[in-house]
Amino acid sequence: MNNNTNFDVIIVGGSYAGLSAALALGRSLRNVLIIDNGKPCNIQTPHSHNFLTQDGKTPKEISTRARRDIEQYETVKFYNGTAKIGVKTEDGFQIITSENERFTAKKLIFATGIKDEMPNIKGFAECWGISVIHCPYCHGYEYRHRNTAIIANGPKAFHLAAMVNNLSDKVTLLTNGKADFSVDELEKLAKRNVKIIEKTIHEIEHENGQLQNLIFEGGTKMPFDVAYGAVPFTQHSDIPAALGCELDDFGYLKIEAFQKTRVPNILVCGDNSNMMRSVANAVSSGNIAGAVANGELVNEQF
Repeated sequence: MNNNTNFDVIIVGGSYAGLSAALALGRSLRNVLIIDNGKPCNIQTPHSHNFLTQDGKTPKEISTRARRDIEQYETVKFYNGTAKIGVKTEDGFQIITSENERFTAKKLIFATGIKDEMPNIKGFAECWGISVIHCPYCHGYEYRHRNTAIIANGPKAFHLAAMVNNLSDKVTLLTNGKADFSVDELEKLAKRNVKIIEKTIHEIEHENGQLQNLIFEGGTKMPFDVAYGAVPFTQHSDIPAALGCELDDFGYLKIEAFQKTRVPNILVCGDNSNMMRSVANAVSSGNIAGAVANGELVNEQF
């Protein structure tokens, strides 16, 4: 990267959403800086699915190819590091990195993703994204007709059970404590032969991230091929909130139309602002954010 520190747009986060935003902006000859630390949330995931032309590729293959696409646009620059602080300035914003480097821009796009909070179950984190998965669309087909666990309770568990029911007739809900379902939900689950186990999970027995058994308190085991997990999350970056962006009731960044936040000149895209957590959605929302940021610059400058 050259010594330029002033840009039209700074994109914080250089995975699928951020790179997609950069593509739209680079093709419009906008001076763009992508700040990324190279630590995507899907780093353990062996294969990515449900994205046309890239189905079955590794996340790294997709992001590496995407970055090569972006590197041909000379107005887009990369900074390897972490954005730590965001400051509103008279002409836009300043981003300060963990290395205390400072960059300014008229507009910001946050493609910062979310951070999953792992439960206190031994082996869960090691299996996350491999055989303990979050999304039937992303990974469910590969585990079709298999012995399937759902580690969740309440509305999230019921939603996952309904989704997975079409993929396997061997589904067990593990509520990890007292089950929390309505009478109507219990009737529907029973009708579809979905078992409910309320025992506390102690450990996931696995081999290199591939689930083998779930071990409950007391030592009893149940074999499974895959488990869906609904885990809480936090925003990967607190800069948007510090600059005035709001969170919704689920913890996502609130967006208006076209990936805009209520803070002028700040847009967000990808997993940080949408519960449809997939590569395809990240690419789509990033493309919209980049195009809208460019459109705003056009209106301001023409």
